[in-house]
Amino acid sequence: MTFYIGTYTKKDSKGIYKYALSSEGKLSEIGLVAEIVNPSFLTKSKDNKTLFAVEETDTNGTGFISSFKIEKDSLQFINKVETGGANPCFVAINDDNYIVTANYSGGNIGLLKADNSGKLNSLLFVQQHTGKGTTKRQQKPHAHSAWFHPNKKEIISVDLGTNELWFSKINKSKNELVFTNQKTLKMADGAGPRHLTFHPNNKWIYVLNELDNTVSLVKEKDKIYFIQNTVSTLPKGFTDFSKAADIHISNDGKFVYASNRGHNSIAIFQVNSNNGSLKNIRYEAVLGEHPRNFSLSPDNKFLLVANQDTDNIISFRRDITTGKLTFVDEIPAPTPVCILF
Repeated sequence: MTFYIGTYTKKDSKGIYKYALSSEGKLSEIGLVAEIVNPSFLTKSKDNKTLFAVEETDTNGTGFISSFKIEKDSLQFINKVETGGANPCFVAINDDNYIVTANYSGGNIGLLKADNSGKLNSLLFVQQHTGKGTTKRQQKPHAHSAWFHPNKKEIISVDLGTNELWFSKINKSKNELVFTNQKTLKMADGAGPRHLTFHPNNKWIYVLNELDNTVSLVKEKDKIYFIQNTVSTLPKGFTDFSKAADIHISNDGKFVYASNRGHNSIAIFQVNSNNGSLKNIRYEAVLGEHPRNFSLSPDNKFLLVANQDTDNIISFRRDITTGKLTFVDEIPAPTPVCILF
């Protein structure tokens, strides 16, 4: 299994790197595959022929997104366009090749589209968020991620700054994002939502809140989203500084994993199959610092962590029955912040 690493290029990194994961969980580096500035988040087209990378930069109020043709162990640059807001930190694509970027400093969502060759069209639309939360990090909108709902024609944007989830649909005739009737869901004061993951049943959404280190279970009733309950990602009694970063669910829907930067751990939760509630069963040290991003391997047998501040990737074997993690391997990687299989 091979995977790509997105990085920050402020230190030693030159862009996007490719690595391999063996069937035993051993890691090996294939090498630099694309020179690009701050490719902090990556995604691939549904046919696996094109890779898209945001450039988390601010050039006259905008960042960029680049597309690359995937050719064996190289990436061939196709083109680059603006995202419509500064410091894009997330990108997602749907089956129709519509692309959304979350522009953190811009506090907005860029809507784009790629053709069948992977070439990006110019920016179609920018959805500007408004409002603010209650903490220093929430003085203005900070869009941190945007997700295509797996079984609804809907986009859920996660804004750390306004402390809300924003709900939209694509008007295909106008190529615009249009708010749904609900428009937003407010999180607990100071929560700071960052990422989310969908349960395989497509009914439960787990929202990771960066600032207050929690996971909120979001459900829907009568076409209205609401928060069912919220649990901490940190152990009881831990009072040092920490901020949550990433969240993923196993493909069987039985376990949720969340990363803590500060506590430097993966929190492991067991999912109640009846109501979706989470029960913490373990914390696994990530053997590094600042686990900004992590990923489950496609077969879900391994969990890989990108430790931003210690320049390393850690491989854990995952027990499919218990959900627990066992260290397998470690490999250097320059300021890694995204893992994409």
